[in-house]
Amino acid sequence: MPYLLPHLAGVSVLSVDASGPVVVVRARTRSLAPAPCTGCGTPSGWCHSRYVRRLGDASLGDRAVLIELSVRRLYCENTACEKVTFAEQVPGLTVRYQRRTPLLQQVVEAAGVLLAGRGGARMLRVLNVTLSRCTVLSQLMRMPLPPLVTPRVLGVDDFALYRDTYATLLVDATTRLPLTLWEGRDAEQLSRWLREHPGVEIVCRDGSLTYRQGIAAGAPEAVQVSDRFHLWQGLSRRVQDIAAAHRSCLPAALPPAEEAVPAPAEDATADTPAGHHAKRLFQAVHTLTESGRSYSSVARKLGLDRRTVRKYARARTWQEVVRRPPRKPSTLDPYRDYLQQRWDEGEHNAMILHQELRTKGYLGHYQRVKMAIAPLRRGLPLDQPRERPPSPRETARWITSHPDRRGLHVTHRLHRLLEHCPELKHAHDLVRQFAAMLDNRDATPLPSWLDELSHSGLPPLAGIAKALREDQHAVDQGISTTYNSGVNEGRITDVKLQKRLMAGRAGVPLLRHRVVLIAHLRRRYADRPTTEPR
Repeated sequence: MPYLLPHLAGVSVLSVDASGPVVVVRARTRSLAPAPCTGCGTPSGWCHSRYVRRLGDASLGDRAVLIELSVRRLYCENTACEKVTFAEQVPGLTVRYQRRTPLLQQVVEAAGVLLAGRGGARMLRVLNVTLSRCTVLSQLMRMPLPPLVTPRVLGVDDFALYRDTYATLLVDATTRLPLTLWEGRDAEQLSRWLREHPGVEIVCRDGSLTYRQGIAAGAPEAVQVSDRFHLWQGLSRRVQDIAAAHRSCLPAALPPAEEAVPAPAEDATADTPAGHHAKRLFQAVHTLTESGRSYSSVARKLGLDRRTVRKYARARTWQEVVRRPPRKPSTLDPYRDYLQQRWDEGEHNAMILHQELRTKGYLGHYQRVKMAIAPLRRGLPLDQPRERPPSPRETARWITSHPDRRGLHVTHRLHRLLEHCPELKHAHDLVRQFAAMLDNRDATPLPSWLDELSHSGLPPLAGIAKALREDQHAVDQGISTTYNSGVNEGRITDVKLQKRLMAGRAGVPLLRHRVVLIAHLRRRYADRPTTEPR
């Protein structure tokens, strides 16, 4: 048995019963040496009696293991000790008040940390260990948290706990390990934690005024670093507000009118399920409304909403109300004119057309070219995209994207839009100036750039300039230093995953235990060492 159960090497195995569904190992302690008292620690070899302890052990193959261990009960020779007798413990095999071996206890704790209650209980059942979800959670909560070491670089961020309730997560930005979390995101809690754990030199955070005040009150000597991602995200939202304010300029991004193609014929959707549904409702609504019934009466009769009845009643044809899914833009759209030209010249081989498009920069698949020219083989016109003006969000994404990462399609449309709208062009130039500061990690032009924002005549940019000027030192550090809140964001993603695994029913203490312990457990079994964040 020692080669199968090496932790039994310190005891004498008397017999092994493998006839039933559980492997029963009967053993006894063979050492007669004095054992330390569990109360005062005084060694004693004065035997009082023996009794049998039954310990669950890790499964052997596909069968559970039960160890029946005969241990000594000893007298305590220290008269001042409150204990009269005590049970001896076998190192590596028994733990006081525990009916599982340390090996099985590690498996139970790991299952609780990784999978929580129900998931851990199911996993243990696969390993022939039957425990309830409540027992798994109680064993998890009994595990002590690792000793908290005050970090030199601290990451602070918040996340949604449930509904409108938020929580704060603290991360060691050097080791990338979570330190603690608590419910709420007020400045007093953060400042109290910083006063209780002095030694923090750098704090990475977002643009939250609450955290800014808490750090200033709890660790006034610490350098605050505003995260680059949040700075860029805040600027992108202001650009979107500018695009929304100049929505009337957005159609200028479309190609000239002569490039537009008329909409497909009305009967294109006649044989689709949406077309049949629209025709059926259109006929039923008009039949009832022409008989003099009100919209509310027709809605009750057909089981529809009154606004739906009104829409169908006011339509002249069923084609006006048929649902047409919006056509998504394709990477083939800029090359459709070339496909039509080559088809008219007599080239009808999809493989050759695909090879010609690849020489012009097309990176799509051959199958898309084959499907695009399929209408031409049936004598139908080539399906041309129906252009729509870009949305304010899409426009902001065009402006904030790096010029090298914009496609040809986006570049042409953005160029037309910026030529038409000087406000968006000014916003684009300011965005590119800030992007250059981030790329070069040079915050020297920041004061003059903030002045340009304030005098740009664009209220959204003037508003963000005021906010950045109030937090200019942290913004300076965020641009010029290598520290950021990327570690915080990654840990918060993991926190949300653990929270959803527990179906949102776990309290903050259990969530804190799992988040901290699971990170250390992963680090212990990591396949590669963790490097310093860049």
